[in-house]
Amino acid sequence: MKNERVASQVTSVHNVVMLAALLGIGLTGSISVAPTTSDTLAQRAQSGTVAFAAKQMPGTEQHANAAPHGLAGQFNFKVDGYYDQLRKKMNWLPVRYAGNLLKTPDAQSRILLAQSAAQRAGLDEVGLSYRDVYGIINAETTWIPRMGASKDGTPNLGIAQFEPATAKAVGLVNPADPVEAVHAAALHLKDAAKWSAKRIAGLKLTPEQHATKLREGVSIYYNLSTKGRNTWNGKNTAKLPIETRRHIANARLGAREAAELSAQLRELKNRMGGERTVTASN
Repeated sequence: MKNERVASQVTSVHNVVMLAALLGIGLTGSISVAPTTSDTLAQRAQSGTVAFAAKQMPGTEQHANAAPHGLAGQFNFKVDGYYDQLRKKMNWLPVRYAGNLLKTPDAQSRILLAQSAAQRAGLDEVGLSYRDVYGIINAETTWIPRMGASKDGTPNLGIAQFEPATAKAVGLVNPADPVEAVHAAALHLKDAAKWSAKRIAGLKLTPEQHATKLREGVSIYYNLSTKGRNTWNGKNTAKLPIETRRHIANARLGAREAAELSAQLRELKNRMGGERTVTASN
């Protein structure tokens, strides 16, 4: 996309290796494709330079999360301490956004969280994966947790930008907790994929086209209200609001970035001896 660009990031020598993975700096000659920063991040950088600084959580965002529709079920976020253990594995980097000092999970933490959420939600059952979880969060907030609001003033909360009603429907107690929110988002994506599959069921599509259309529908479900999403028939994506089309594009870019980051992190782990992991210092 025209506005794609990698945001400038400044860091200490202690986290340069992990940031190399985050930014897609080639670790070897065989891994040299830089993940493309989303159109959303490029636009946000115009209003507030994205650069590493310190830690806070406030912010603004205009993205709305769709109201609940046929939800598969609720998550229990207190199952045998699993989420507490996952929180302990998360590493955070400071980031400046729109004049505010916030924080974002490092590359390894993003992949870990997306993979955990996809596995526990059973996204493989509906043709999705951790890459789609990563992509949706990329489209919502580029992995920078903050408060946002929809056009009607409804608050959008945290890293996954849940509206309060949607958060309640999926059993999300604390939308400001990224671990809970990303797992809840994965559950929401499962419902979105089922809805999308029904919308495109009558279309004659190749497997590749079906996968693409399925993911378009996932973004539409996540991004629009019930009334808005029900105008989509699988063939009129170009007529959707620009914000929704941007969401589709940014989710796609995020999924591609997730695949590239995962490959780079595996390569980095292999180079460090297999068992060791590298994390950024806070």
